[in-house]
Amino acid sequence: MDKKPNVLLIATVDTKDVEAQFIKACLEERGLTVFHLDPSIRSLAESSAAITPDQIAAAVGKTMPEIRALNHEGKCQAIMIEGAVKCAHDLHDRVGFSGIIGVGGSMGTTLGTALMRSFPFGLPKVMISTMASGFTTPFVGFKDIVMVNSVVDISGLNTITRSVFRNGALALAGMAHAYRPLEKSGRPLVAISTLGTTDKCAVRVRKSLEQLGYEAVVFHTLGTGGAALDDIVRSGSVSVVVDLSLVEVNDFLHGGLCSAGPDRCKAAMEMGVPTIFAPGNIDFTVAGPIDDAKKRFPGKRYHIHNAALTAVRAEAEEFRHVADHMAGLIATAKGPVAFYVPLGGFSAHDSAEGHLYDPSLPPVFAEYLKTVIPSTTPVVQLPCHINDPQFADALVKQVVAFQTGK
Repeated sequence: MDKKPNVLLIATVDTKDVEAQFIKACLEERGLTVFHLDPSIRSLAESSAAITPDQIAAAVGKTMPEIRALNHEGKCQAIMIEGAVKCAHDLHDRVGFSGIIGVGGSMGTTLGTALMRSFPFGLPKVMISTMASGFTTPFVGFKDIVMVNSVVDISGLNTITRSVFRNGALALAGMAHAYRPLEKSGRPLVAISTLGTTDKCAVRVRKSLEQLGYEAVVFHTLGTGGAALDDIVRSGSVSVVVDLSLVEVNDFLHGGLCSAGPDRCKAAMEMGVPTIFAPGNIDFTVAGPIDDAKKRFPGKRYHIHNAALTAVRAEAEEFRHVADHMAGLIATAKGPVAFYVPLGGFSAHDSAEGHLYDPSLPPVFAEYLKTVIPSTTPVVQLPCHINDPQFADALVKQVVAFQTGK
């Protein structure tokens, strides 16, 4: 008889006891062994959970009375999150989880998903939440968390909550029974960034590298994609980075919607991972609907991508800002870096067939970059568009050179 998969249930007994017991029963019905982590803060009778509030507090050198005495929900929760993560990983090291499920409102979702994000990609993660139909980025981040909308408040059992809780439990059960930890391919891993506007280049790079025996993972740079790339780099599993799309850097500097924050691209520099940069998609800033774009970026050139998104043409000034920023990052690099610049255009928008084409600007970026970038970093200018096969092939050749030292 196969051993039952172990799963972690995150739920506060002080406010979600009946809901936790219902979900636990659903999981056990599906042949799972359930370990309950109870991060309750309010004073209550001794918890029967596998991981109790007292254990969570002790994991960070505190007691529950000390935590409650703070009388501040945010400060209390920060401590409980730290302790819960430590306790969960300690238990995982001992029993091995095949999945994690949580249930809660805004506070429970904040703690539950923070704990889930501390676990690796591939491990099944389900969060049943009142927050699941709104702005989920703070909870999901760039991890593979399944958010299940509770529809109604998580306040007792009724026709709707029973259905939602059971479906969430069944979803985790199905994944847990089939779960297998990620296995490394044994091939050198190359992390590639892109958008649809540089997809031709990214696809050719990926396919060429796969034919040469590499494994390629592509990230979509809409804000979380680049952050996910950097997180993978920090795991130590990436051999080379091909950062083809820097729109998240441009948007960080100029107030666009796809900003990935100030730390974008830093991981590879700090880890010493060989990196190839290209100025893909810095020819535009991502804005909202056209009326909003015109208010926020007046006097610019615009392309309506769809009703929700507008590409705002970047000019020489924005290019210089990006070059200065990248030069500063590259100056800290602990490994080799090369910067490839396609003089024929930086995206599908910036092409003869595009709506924001301006052939005068790519050379401006290239020439300015050479004046600010560290002298040890080559700036390779190519007389082609970023989506031309010639450019992709040059990037692949550089990947191989970094790997072989030739």
